Amino acid sequence: MPNSMIDFLTNYFYLSLIAGLAAFFLSSSIYLYPVIINVSKLKGLMDDPDHRKMHATKTPNLGGLGIFLAFSLSIIVFGILTDLVPTDLSKLLAIMGSSIILVFLGIKDDLTGMAPKKKLIGQLIAVLNVVVLTDIRILHFGGIFGLNELPYFASVLFSIFVFMLVINAFNLVDGIDGLAGSLSILGSITFGVLFSLKGNFLMTLVATIFVGSVLGFLKYNLSRDKKIFMGDCGSLLTGFLLAYQGIYFLNLNTEIGTTNNYMNSPVILLAILSYPLFDLLRVFSIRIREGRSPFSADSNHIHHRLLRLGMSHKMATFTLVMANSLVIAFAFLTMHLNIHIHLVVSVLFGAAIYLLPFLKVFKIKTKVQSASLNHEVASVYGNNTMDVFKMKDSAKADQNKGFKSALFENDTSLATKTNGNGKEFLKDRTKNFNVIKGKLKYKKDKALDKDGVL
Repeated sequence: MPNSMIDFLTNYFYLSLIAGLAAFFLSSSIYLYPVIINVSKLKGLMDDPDHRKMHATKTPNLGGLGIFLAFSLSIIVFGILTDLVPTDLSKLLAIMGSSIILVFLGIKDDLTGMAPKKKLIGQLIAVLNVVVLTDIRILHFGGIFGLNELPYFASVLFSIFVFMLVINAFNLVDGIDGLAGSLSILGSITFGVLFSLKGNFLMTLVATIFVGSVLGFLKYNLSRDKKIFMGDCGSLLTGFLLAYQGIYFLNLNTEIGTTNNYMNSPVILLAILSYPLFDLLRVFSIRIREGRSPFSADSNHIHHRLLRLGMSHKMATFTLVMANSLVIAFAFLTMHLNIHIHLVVSVLFGAAIYLLPFLKVFKIKTKVQSASLNHEVASVYGNNTMDVFKMKDSAKADQNKGFKSALFENDTSLATKTNGNGKEFLKDRTKNFNVIKGKLKYKKDKALDKDGVL
């Protein structure tokens, strides 16, 4: 082999870029997602729409499987080309092992459903695989709250908590087209640049391959004709890989004798993962405040709010990615501050950015736009159009009255037919009550964040 080619292959920076491009071409090829989509349709492996979901038709939801295949195959090929030392090879094997656990855990949940407790146990096994076996854990607090190096047991417990928190944050944020994938690309690009500047090309390789794999997925996730969702198998994988990169970044900044160390690296990490973490803490606080389980589903996420303001999926995703980018830029521009001041101002800045859609001015603007739209329609189609809107509202009210009347008549006829059979009457009455309860819950979920910020 010519010396120039050998030099090129031993330059890990160029090799990482080539690996990312290879992962993208593999992920976007006609032999990956089109096959997964066709098989999903043939076998009925689809995500069914309901009152909480944003899509109206059955859609394949095994996109995470494509991300995993592109990522794992690229890691294997380019991991061999980099001539890894045993310690780095063990880290890659641990990443692959945990990824396999999470992907199959997600596939099981996507296809048949899974209880939250069983899901958390599976995630815990995957996390322990890297924390305990390869010692990828948070070693140092960087001086926050006066804490520096952590004892081993405390380090393991806190690292497990961070892994689980980030994994579930990405699982919950995957609610509209492109959001979870775009946020993971933003985070991995940021980590990849930081790893490259630190001279750690193993993690640069992981970051670039992951970016390429998710970019190929977004090509289909944002498509109209060949749409596929990431599913739990994808969101669990992306959350895990982002958490892994984040903890590795923290450890690099605590190593003695390394160059290009970043001040206040814990705050930088929080900024990179700020949107998923902020949204998770926000919806959990709402659910706990209302006496519900933190893991119960609703439509209180920030991206739901943006959709209610009239944004499309793509516009909402773009807005949130730009907001996260602003928080990251702010954290880097202010990292010369004392770490405690840096933490406070970064958290306040991020909260202000992410809560902007809940300001009263946006709700008033939406109502004004809705009223002006009605007048515009009336000006085009005639003055009788406004009467049509009133008639539609009246029809809805009559429909609700008719529903209640039919329910009452149904209950009365049931009572007559059963001739005093209280058990059968109570059974049918309970069934009708549950129907009404489900409809009311749907209306409540849509209006939960109508007036409050949280």
